[in-house]
Amino acid sequence: MLTRTAEIVTAARAVGGGVGAFNVIQLEHAEALVAGAEQAGAPVVLQISENAVKYHGALEPLAQATLAIARSSATPVAVHLDHATDVALVRHAVQLGFGSVMYDASVMSYVDNVAATTEVVRHCHERGVYVEAELGEVGGKDGVHAPGARTDPAEAAAYVGATGVDALAVAVGTSHAMLTRDATVDFGLIERLRATVPVPLVLHGSSGVSDDDLRRAVEAGMTKVNIATQLNKTFTTAVRMYLEAYPSVVDTRKYLGAGRDAVTAEVARLLALLGT
Repeated sequence: MLTRTAEIVTAARAVGGGVGAFNVIQLEHAEALVAGAEQAGAPVVLQISENAVKYHGALEPLAQATLAIARSSATPVAVHLDHATDVALVRHAVQLGFGSVMYDASVMSYVDNVAATTEVVRHCHERGVYVEAELGEVGGKDGVHAPGARTDPAEAAAYVGATGVDALAVAVGTSHAMLTRDATVDFGLIERLRATVPVPLVLHGSSGVSDDDLRRAVEAGMTKVNIATQLNKTFTTAVRMYLEAYPSVVDTRKYLGAGRDAVTAEVARLLALLGT
């Protein structure tokens, strides 16, 4: 039986479309992502990262709320663990009912990455959970802007064959946590990876990619497109504007609601852009 993540990503790949995968940090994010997906009439992936878990101090409270919001949606919604380096966290997410996880062993040597990821895949597949992994470290994690990282297509194909992963995050010129949308994406490399790698490709660091280049990346072969910083910028800008307009407001629902509404609109726009 396919998980919701597998259904969404497989269907998009079959038609050459893109799937938006957006990060949940607070409850308002989850609500906004689902509302935006419903406005666009498109599926969406809600991601909770290891860093978000560290911020909250535990996975379960945010996870249970996000899973509940996903279940109530009128459009297909998957809940995914993003950039987990802790195997115990992966196992906890599986136990809670996540349909997919991204296990990130990219900082390890190739041999150690394969060994660790293979074990995670075994555990997850026995429980019907979809696994994404990473090869060719995507730049910018923890603020290090290193867009020169690249994934080798032949190595990527071998890695998928060795580990059995269901999707692969690849390094093609993007970088995490970019505040400007001027990343230089290697579209030729995406095409070569798409022709060589038998599973869906994932674009991390997509907040640094312009609208036109997001479209081109999907056309070249990217399927799952991860966007977090762009939505955080949208949320924060809306909150700042609200507080500047109403400086005496102390009711957090007022300004968090403004942030939620702004993210809803941006998610609907991005999903339409990705062609899902």
